[in-house]
Amino acid sequence: MEKNTKKNTPKTVEQNKILSKPRIFFGILFLVIAVVGILSFISYLMNWKADQSQAGTMLDKTIKSSNIFGKIGDWLGNIFIFESIGIAAFLVAFLFFVFGLMILKKNYFKPWKTIGHSLFFICWLPIFMGAITQGEGVLSGVYGFQIMDFLNSVIGSAGLWMVILVSIGLYFILEFNLRPSSIKSKLSDLNDNTIGRVKGMMPRSAENFEADEGLEELAKSEHPNIKVTATNSTLERTKEVILTNEIEAIKTPNQTSFEQQDLPTAVTLKPTSLTIENPNTPKVDDIDFKVEVAKTIDIIDESDRKSQELVEKHGYYDHKLELATFQMPTIDLLRDYGNEEISINKEELEENKNKIVGLLKNFNVGISEIKATIGPTVTLYEIVPEAGIRVASIKKLQDDIALNLSALGIRIIAPMPGKGTIGIEVPRKNPSMVSMRSVIASQKFQNSDMDLPVVFGKTISNEIFMADLAKMPHLLMAGATGQGKSVGINAILTSLLYKKHPSELKFVMVDPKKVELSLYSKIERHYLAKLPDGEDAIITDTHKVINTLNSLCIEMDQRYDLLKNAFCKNIKEYNKKFSERKLNPENGHRYLPYIVLVVDEFADLIMTAGKEVELPIARLAQLARAVGIHLIVATQRPSVNVITGMIKANFPARAAFRVISSVDSRTILDSPGADQLIGKGDMLYFNGNEIMRLQCAFVDTPEVEKIAEFIGEQKGYASAFMLPEYSAEESTSTVGAFDPNEKDALFEDAARILVSTQQGSTSMLQRQLKLGYNRAGRIMDQLEASGVVGGFNGAKAREVLISDLNSLEQFLEELRK
Repeated sequence: MEKNTKKNTPKTVEQNKILSKPRIFFGILFLVIAVVGILSFISYLMNWKADQSQAGTMLDKTIKSSNIFGKIGDWLGNIFIFESIGIAAFLVAFLFFVFGLMILKKNYFKPWKTIGHSLFFICWLPIFMGAITQGEGVLSGVYGFQIMDFLNSVIGSAGLWMVILVSIGLYFILEFNLRPSSIKSKLSDLNDNTIGRVKGMMPRSAENFEADEGLEELAKSEHPNIKVTATNSTLERTKEVILTNEIEAIKTPNQTSFEQQDLPTAVTLKPTSLTIENPNTPKVDDIDFKVEVAKTIDIIDESDRKSQELVEKHGYYDHKLELATFQMPTIDLLRDYGNEEISINKEELEENKNKIVGLLKNFNVGISEIKATIGPTVTLYEIVPEAGIRVASIKKLQDDIALNLSALGIRIIAPMPGKGTIGIEVPRKNPSMVSMRSVIASQKFQNSDMDLPVVFGKTISNEIFMADLAKMPHLLMAGATGQGKSVGINAILTSLLYKKHPSELKFVMVDPKKVELSLYSKIERHYLAKLPDGEDAIITDTHKVINTLNSLCIEMDQRYDLLKNAFCKNIKEYNKKFSERKLNPENGHRYLPYIVLVVDEFADLIMTAGKEVELPIARLAQLARAVGIHLIVATQRPSVNVITGMIKANFPARAAFRVISSVDSRTILDSPGADQLIGKGDMLYFNGNEIMRLQCAFVDTPEVEKIAEFIGEQKGYASAFMLPEYSAEESTSTVGAFDPNEKDALFEDAARILVSTQQGSTSMLQRQLKLGYNRAGRIMDQLEASGVVGGFNGAKAREVLISDLNSLEQFLEELRK
């Protein structure tokens, strides 16, 4: 072959030398710039605060720079790091380094690929660092912080991180071709190119050699005494030959072994030793492979088949169909008070901060950091004490801090749950209102998927706070008169009325004060439940409460029977099955609405009805959750004789407005703090794990009245939701013969009380023995029939017929015989 070679003339060589000098000069210049930039940036990051202040003093000789390259290094760090792209400036220096190598024709990097990757990280690395540091420091630069702040304001923190992570994920997918098909292909190629080892042997590979010559030369090099023969037709089709040292002799007719013969001997290579792949033979991956999945034979019983037929014919059962035209209350019914924005008073914040820091310093309590969070009513100051400071020493200063700040309602949280800080809650001088309209109109409430959503108000960080009554599952509320307890109940009821259809929710309202819940009488045919013989759906007579509570217990037991027959664990599963027409109404099944029992003044019930109220309340609190019956019990004074241990154990969720003493706070919350609240809806909510301070949403009486009228004017059910009938033994004036075997368990105790006081009063038995009116009346009838007291005497007390306790004991001894 003729070779075309071009000889360099002396002139051409001289021209190349002239052209190479600028290339070498600029290449080295770019490398020097890259090194200077990297070292300047590193030095700037180590002393950036000092360097930043010196960036504009280039000509001032009196100021010395701490940068390794002096004021030039300060200027470079300030321009590229602080005022632009943060630590991504190192990528600019890296690009200068790459360009320098390219000019010097040192192709260690792929130019366009390197430039593309660098530009990607120059764009996104500052934004990523800005999201991490929130603009603190210089790692993100002005560019990273501004872009992060803009994205954060437009799409929020979650959206910002989603954009960053998606961008990084797409980069790696495109860079490394991480698509499922490509990954599978690479794994397949790796599997095809992997040659397993033969036991005790190492494989050799002979690739791309001519048929006879290559194979022969390879065999001779390994075994010079062995003759290899092969046909041309076979080797012409050979594309790859893999040869191992494993060989086998061709045995002679007399079966002489290979070891017994002398070389040279004609041998053949075993198929396991010489592998010849035919390209015309289809590979395993190319073979058409069909997979068929055997169809599952569903065994559907007769009831399921009928339910499917009913669903196909009539659709799912719609519990809202009876009141299909019912309209939920609108936001316009709630008043817009306006001026709910939180105003920041910097002077007040600075003044309180200085007072807190100064007071703690006077008591030798050092602080390393302090932060303020402004809420609607209260500002939370979070402090980080210095090392060695005991938390208990700060807790003891609560009264001193309150005195120094001249503020009511100082509460110290030491330590704050989940944080390494100590919180000091200080009421604001000009608190902001939290209206019911603002929380109901929020997206958080409107888009809630809770079963029974209750919006209380806003937290100390101005976030809307919601809870699911179905998961509480019962709520115990306490608060002194005028501190917002009744407004809190109205806020809870309003939340439920704005979210649940009348077919999904019913209320049983008990109002001993007779004026707090009377506004809801207008929604009786929509949302209220009552006894069949009850005149008013809102119970104000304490003597009728017992029958209602016992009727609720019957309803609970009936619902449990329905769940048992339907093989369901809770009301959601049951209603879902009923909607899918899997439960037959002819067997007693029905759609079960949630029932919420609201008791506005529980202490009055305990005083008048005693154990006869406490026991069914405790039973409902223990068992009624699964069947959709939930309790909201409120009281003014949470004393231990009102809120007993049995009741508290079944009410994990508590809401406390301002109470009188710390003892009451410990009774309702098991911790102090409720006595330090400032009133007007300021409350503490305990969910069983932690205590949160909230500002309850304000809903005024006219607003509740508008909502009730809006609902009441619409078409409702024929009557209120009827609870099961409960027949209690009523006391009568006619006293029959006394049977000692049927006397009450407290008969003798009651007799001793009446004889010792010489007053035959039923109300005194109620107070002394903590009994309900009905039971106390039956015991009085038994005492009359046995001869301990006289007959009914109108407004006067009955006459006690036994004069002293000794005579009574003899009388009781005769009754026992």
